[in-house]
Amino acid sequence: MIINHSLQAADLLPKIERLWELSGPKIRSIQETYPPGSGAPVFTVRGRYTARGWTEWTQGFQYGSALLQFDATGDESFLEMGRRLTLEAMAGHVTHMGVHDHGFNNVSTYGNLRRLMQERRIGPDLWERAFYEMALKCSGAVQARRWTDAKDGGFIYSFNGPHSLFADTIRSLRTLALAHLLGHALMEERDRAVPLLGRLIEHARATARYAVYYGDGRDAYDVRGRVAHESIFNINDGSYRCPNSQQGYSPFTTWTRGLAWIVCGYAEELEFLDILEDEEIEPWGGRAEVEAMMLDAAQSASDFYIENTPSDGIPYWDTGAPGLSRLGDYLNRPADPFNEHEPVDSSAAAITVQGLLRLGRFLEGRGQEGRRYWQAGLTVLETLLEEPYLSASPDHQGLILHSVYHRPNGWDYIPEGAKIPCGESSMWGDYHAREVSLYLKRIIAGGPYYTFFGSRK
Repeated sequence: MIINHSLQAADLLPKIERLWELSGPKIRSIQETYPPGSGAPVFTVRGRYTARGWTEWTQGFQYGSALLQFDATGDESFLEMGRRLTLEAMAGHVTHMGVHDHGFNNVSTYGNLRRLMQERRIGPDLWERAFYEMALKCSGAVQARRWTDAKDGGFIYSFNGPHSLFADTIRSLRTLALAHLLGHALMEERDRAVPLLGRLIEHARATARYAVYYGDGRDAYDVRGRVAHESIFNINDGSYRCPNSQQGYSPFTTWTRGLAWIVCGYAEELEFLDILEDEEIEPWGGRAEVEAMMLDAAQSASDFYIENTPSDGIPYWDTGAPGLSRLGDYLNRPADPFNEHEPVDSSAAAITVQGLLRLGRFLEGRGQEGRRYWQAGLTVLETLLEEPYLSASPDHQGLILHSVYHRPNGWDYIPEGAKIPCGESSMWGDYHAREVSLYLKRIIAGGPYYTFFGSRK
C-alpha cells in the first residue's frame, strides 16, 4: 500500500462524523426489521442482514454497535437499546462452553457498558456495575477453560476442537484480560486456582509461535508476517503438526481477516500489559520477554499487511487467492471490489486499521519509530470512510460494503451479473469501523483514550 504521510487525524473528522450520521439509522433498521428468534445477524444479502446458523458469534457486535453509537453521539436511545438487549439476550453467551468468541460477544456488550460507567458516561450504580463485572468474570473463566496443554505451553482451542488454535482468538483474549483486572481466577478440581493472566499470555505466546511467521525458514512458505488461520496439534502428546485454514484459500497463504485479528489483537494486548505491575507478569516470563514476543508478532503481521495490500489499503480476501494472478499489477493500484476474479475484504481493513493506529501510538510512546504504522492506519481509514466502501444508501443495512465472510464455503452473496461477492456488509466489519471511528474521534477531541479495559479502578 502507499502510505499517505501527510494525512492528519483531524483531516478525517468530517468523514468520521458522516459515518455516525449514516450509522444510527442502520442500527435502528436492523433492530426494527430483523426477525426475533432468527439468530444473530451475520452478513447482508441484497442489503438486508441475515443469519448463518454456524455460531452466534456476532450478537455482541449487533448490540455493541448501539453502545458505540451512544458513546460517539450522546443519543441515549442507543444506550437504552444496547443496555436492554444485553440484559435480555446476552446471558447465554457468558456461559457458552462451545466457542472461543467470548471477547467478541461479551466485551462488546458487558465490557462497553462497564467502561461507560467507569468513564461516568452513564450514572454510577453499584449493582448494575456488579452485574456487568460478574458477567465478564464468568466469561473470562469459561473462555480460559477451553484449554489444550501443549509441549511448550498451551492454548485456548477453537470450536473445531482441542486440536485447533485459531488466529481469531487473539482478540478474544480481551475477556480474560478484563476478568484478571477484576481479580478473578478459573477454579479447577480440588480448588486449584488457574490465573487468567497466565492463560492469556500462554495463548498469546502459542499464537505468536505457530500462527505468525517470521521468515526464519520454518517451512518452504515462511514469509515474515504471514499468518496461518489455524494451527493443528496432536492432543495425545501436545506437539504441533501443521498449519491449516478454515476460511482462507490454503494453509500456506494468508487469509487477510486472520491477519487482521493478529494485528489488532496484539496491539491491544500490548496496551493492556502497560497497566499491569511487573510482578503480575513475572511468573510468565517477565515484562521484557512477553512484550517483545507480542511486539514481534504485531510488527511482523503489520509489515506484511502494508507490503501485501493494494495502494489504497484495502486487501483482497487472501494474499494467495489464485485469481489474483489475473489482476496484473494489483498491489500498485487501488483495490477493485468489482473485478471478475477475487473479492476484496473491507472487514479485514476495518479490523487492521485499529491495530495499526494502536501499534503506532504504542511504539511512539516508547520513543521508537511508530509513525509508519500510525500513518498507514490513517490511510486505510480514509479509504474506508469513502465510497465505494462507506454505505450511504438508507436502503442498505450495512455500513461498510464489500465484506467477505466464508469464500471457500460459498456463503457470500454474488449479485446478478457479477462473478464474485461484492456490495455486502458484515456485522464484524461494521462494528470495527464504528470502534476505530470512536477511537480516533476521541483522540482528535482530546477525550479519554479508548481501550477495552478502561482502568483498574
